[in-house]
Amino acid sequence: MFIDEAKLKVKAGDGGHGCVSFRREKYIPKGGPDGGHGGRGGDVYFEAADDIDTLIDFMGRPEWKAQNGRPGMGADRHGTDGEDLIIKVPPGTLIYDAEYDLLLKDINEVGMKVKICRGGRGGKGNKFYATSTNQTPRMAQQGQPGQERNLRLELKLIADVGIVGKPNAGKSTLISRCSEARPKIADYPFTTLEPVLGIVELSGERRFVMADIPGLIEGAHAGAGLGHDFLRHIERTRVIVHILDILPIDGTKPAENYHAIREELAMYSSELASKPEIIVANKMDLDPDKKQYKKLYKALGSKKILPVSAVSGEGVKEVIEALWEEVQKQKAIAKTQNSE
Repeated sequence: MFIDEAKLKVKAGDGGHGCVSFRREKYIPKGGPDGGHGGRGGDVYFEAADDIDTLIDFMGRPEWKAQNGRPGMGADRHGTDGEDLIIKVPPGTLIYDAEYDLLLKDINEVGMKVKICRGGRGGKGNKFYATSTNQTPRMAQQGQPGQERNLRLELKLIADVGIVGKPNAGKSTLISRCSEARPKIADYPFTTLEPVLGIVELSGERRFVMADIPGLIEGAHAGAGLGHDFLRHIERTRVIVHILDILPIDGTKPAENYHAIREELAMYSSELASKPEIIVANKMDLDPDKKQYKKLYKALGSKKILPVSAVSGEGVKEVIEALWEEVQKQKAIAKTQNSE
């Protein structure tokens, strides 16, 4: 099961109370105040971990709380600080303040760690208040409460390559050919209802991550069909593979389907629409004389189109190599931009 949204309440630990105590030892009748300070409450952190890929851990557990600080004690003993709470999330998690619908942090790299709630400060013991004019203070400070927040988590997949296309275009079959991912495959639309990640292995210890995303329909940019659930997951990909059914079973034309999906991408985000794209004509085993392929090539203005049959495996190796080259190119561009 893939979980890409979650709501939860997080609370940092409360600070421990300060202690009111006086030193009492044999032969020291007026030892003076010796109450210690309370410990600080634990903070709440979110950290991206590479061994987590969903938000399923938050199902059935709506509240998360860090440890409270311990109260101070006599003999000038301070309370111990509460342990911090470190909540592990997948890379690509967006953390929103649910009350204000405010994005707090985009945790997009493994190991990134951010403090979301600060623990309460421990209270001062009565020894702190002793002065030359007040040698027996009978007061101590209360510990401060820890911060608390209602959060909404949203996960955007981080993959090098995202596969887009109409429902039933063959996206699931292609990713199963390219990787060890085993998505559900059938001859009806919307077989894939949740994103599927696969690691594509090439010779020379080369690899990249590919994501099979649920199919698009017209109006997806406005939330129709799987709508935003689809589009937000391909925002982070470096390269888009646009897979077209060379002989759609619904009688539509591949070129029309191509332009329809390109329009949806552009209406959702100009940045998304500007990502590098590799066009793949799938189900070429149904077009042995390449008659439909030639029509598509002409209709798209002689764009480069890679022919493939995801069922037979023909052309898959060429597609993988082309994707690898484009992914490396985009990584180099991103590295240059970051250094600047």
